[in-house]
Amino acid sequence: MRTRPTGPRARSALALTALLGSAALFALPSGTAAAADGTLAVQYRTSASGATADQSEPWLKVRNTGTAPVQLSQVKVRYYFKADAPGASYRFACSWAVRGCAAITGTFGTLSNPTATADRYLEIGFTSAAGSLAPGTDTGDMQLRFYQSSWQTLRQSDDYSFNGAQTSYADWNKVTAQLAGATVWGTAPAGNDPTDPTDPTDPPGGGQTLFDDFGYTSHTDPAVSAHGWNIRANAGGPGVPGATWDPSKVTFTTEGGNSVMNLETSTAGTGASTRHTEVLTKATKFKNGTYAARVRFPDAPKYGPDGDHVVQTFFTINDLKAPMADDYAEYDFEYLPNGGWGEPSNILYTTSWETYNPDPWQAVNQHTESRRSFTGWHDLVVTIDNSAITYYVDGQHFGTHDAAYLPERPMSINFNQWLIDLNGQTSTTARAYDQGVDYVLHVKDQVLTPAQVAAKVAGYRGAGTSFVDEVPAV
Repeated sequence: MRTRPTGPRARSALALTALLGSAALFALPSGTAAAADGTLAVQYRTSASGATADQSEPWLKVRNTGTAPVQLSQVKVRYYFKADAPGASYRFACSWAVRGCAAITGTFGTLSNPTATADRYLEIGFTSAAGSLAPGTDTGDMQLRFYQSSWQTLRQSDDYSFNGAQTSYADWNKVTAQLAGATVWGTAPAGNDPTDPTDPTDPPGGGQTLFDDFGYTSHTDPAVSAHGWNIRANAGGPGVPGATWDPSKVTFTTEGGNSVMNLETSTAGTGASTRHTEVLTKATKFKNGTYAARVRFPDAPKYGPDGDHVVQTFFTINDLKAPMADDYAEYDFEYLPNGGWGEPSNILYTTSWETYNPDPWQAVNQHTESRRSFTGWHDLVVTIDNSAITYYVDGQHFGTHDAAYLPERPMSINFNQWLIDLNGQTSTTARAYDQGVDYVLHVKDQVLTPAQVAAKVAGYRGAGTSFVDEVPAV
């Protein structure tokens, strides 16, 4: 008979075989790779040629001048400009594009080395829906524009990348293009090469992003699977023996103007009546970089009596190949509003895993905890680089874990809500708990601050972009 472990280590002891054994079967096929010899050229014209304008209108085409296909999701183009005031903010829009505006993203950044003609940039990216460029072909028209959030007139005659005389398409080297993190076209303002390691927004070798606003209609929406998510239905741990993982309890709604994914966990005091929920990426392709999500942790049930030992989570994980295998990895936010694992009341854990043995129980991990209520919405960020794992909650440092716990293999991204046991509330009256997820973000191989995370999410939302997955399969 196995001795039941206590603390945050309990979840993995019960979960891994059932969870990731099945998740591994859903790995996404590799997309078109960036061409090893691939090069790009960018053509530019403007449809707003005046020294001042209500909005700047850089129209662009990206051309593959190499000999192999290029995946557009690995391409970034930067247009450099001078802000009209130090505190000015800007919004991006796409009027029309051959590839479809929904496949184009626009985000703004600040240069680390401002010049007389540039202290900001507009970065154009592409979702996986943009497809690939065959050798010798281009994207066709991308009729883009940006404007001050206040709609005040902007001056563009002093912008580095602007040329009012260029009203038909021609090659333009005052915009830059990157392919898989390497600059392959154009010249940035002095001291601001996009692949310069001093530029914190886009260091070399990374920057590919997964972003999802969870704007789906239901758990049966085909876009859920098409965007790489699996809503769990297979049996197994963790949690109450005999419970069901119920996809129908994953629903989508709108709160405060943002789309939200809800994970409902319910019970009437028996294993057979217990419904757990989990949503995870099909692919295990995520490793170093930044992970972020805005998650609602409820202290009280949405209906029925309170007191269950419920676990509400955001985490990354891969499979345990063998007991105590040293290439296992897992990084958790786990909130227990009613305690559990020996804790009497509210506690939030962050836990970084090296490995474990399920039976007899042995674990190698490091965790940080806070014993207070975390009811409500929270911005959760964990960053992983080559030296440490660092956790943040609502922009505040929560804990840093040692290099001994760094991942050696890629992971999946997961959200779940489940009951540890039925000891916290023994009533047979039906009750349910509802965890919310506003968005998820992963930026490959980049360590972003919580403020940079917020800015990146705001950029996607401001551009009307609800989903991006540029992270290459492994």
